[in-house]
Amino acid sequence: MGIVLGIESSCDETAAALVTTDRRIVAQRIASQDEAHAPYGGVVPEIAARAHAEKLVPMIEAVMADGALELHDLDAVAATAGPGLIGGVMVGLVSAKALAMASNVPLIAINHLEGHALSPRLADPELGFPYALLLVSGGHCQILRVDGVGQYRRLATTIDDALGEAFDKTAKILGLGYPGGPTVERLAREGNAKAVPLPRPLVGSGEPHFSFAGLKSAVLRAKESGRYQDPDIAASFQQAAEDCVIDRLRIALDTIEPVPALVAAGGVAANQAIRQALEHLASERNMRFVAPPLSLCTDNAAMIAWAGCERLESTDFHADPLDIAARPRWPLDPEAEPVRGAGYKA
Repeated sequence: MGIVLGIESSCDETAAALVTTDRRIVAQRIASQDEAHAPYGGVVPEIAARAHAEKLVPMIEAVMADGALELHDLDAVAATAGPGLIGGVMVGLVSAKALAMASNVPLIAINHLEGHALSPRLADPELGFPYALLLVSGGHCQILRVDGVGQYRRLATTIDDALGEAFDKTAKILGLGYPGGPTVERLAREGNAKAVPLPRPLVGSGEPHFSFAGLKSAVLRAKESGRYQDPDIAASFQQAAEDCVIDRLRIALDTIEPVPALVAAGGVAANQAIRQALEHLASERNMRFVAPPLSLCTDNAAMIAWAGCERLESTDFHADPLDIAARPRWPLDPEAEPVRGAGYKA
């Protein structure tokens, strides 16, 4: 059994965790920056990087103490090396390099998206390869076929905004604060999902890619019109988002050979209404639906440590060089065809 220290600092969560190769989370801590970013309605990169620099080292020390471990007990140090806000990514990666050097163990540079993609396997030992993955978070919105560690085929991406970004923008429009996903979901429970006529971008187009920019604009117009109650806007937005996700998934799944499981990961996968719709779709297609527990949906270091464990246990494992660079962009499938709009970024 091996043990990996994981470090996550790609956005606005400073996190460290210890995870074993037999799927045991020994210790983990997360420091949220929600209060610092709330006045701006979104993440400010400079504030995020400064907070990571202040919090990360004490957090790593605390996690090691929680696990009653010393550096020489580690088998590897894994850290997010991208994609993400480059200042924060650099803080975590440089810290991991120093720890790997000091403890004379391998450095494993993890793609943040791979952390999300493999996180369901940390919680569910029965989840094997291959599986279809819906990866939805504040910065990413993709559908992928996962064939193994490091083996990803992108089936769809967003041509403009990610779904989590659309939730945050909707929350800002409705004056709900940041982060927006949970606040919109709570307000939506009080509203009528049919009350506000909102668009379903690209539904019916026959292509699997996402677009949420037009939906955000429609929410703003609905609010400015003064004709609708906020709970109805929230509920109608969430329903439109759900309809878009399910439509995109149907098309994407039709382009690949059937796989046993449909997996959801990323912060938006914590949304209960969207989870229920995904469960229904999986049932329709005789697929098993798998989603990690809510604690592993949002950005966290346990998923980074677990991705490190998966890499460490792979037959072709090799440590990453200590001069590896942080990357603001890092596609899981570099061979994927570019799509119009912003799709080329991921």
